[in-house]
Amino acid sequence: MLYAAFLPIVNQELNAQVRPAHLTYINDLYKQGKVFMAGPFTDKLGGLVIYQADSLEEARKLAEADPVVVEGARTLELREWSPLEFPLS
Repeated sequence: MLYAAFLPIVNQELNAQVRPAHLTYINDLYKQGKVFMAGPFTDKLGGLVIYQADSLEEARKLAEADPVVVEGARTLELREWSPLEFPLS
């Protein structure tokens, strides 16, 4: 299953400090097959990580361990995501 983690920035200064650790974290998870896609929003107010996990609980553990969440630079909203399969009939 796929899970979308919305990560709005709540502390810009702290986020700038923790961002390198965040990028390393999600890159390592990508290499493990646990991150499908990720990136910042163009308004620079946060970003999105799409996790691949067997359950919501696993996805939540991965998302809550992200350094930007642990350090309080960003908040987390996690939702199960079911992408459409294109082309639609």
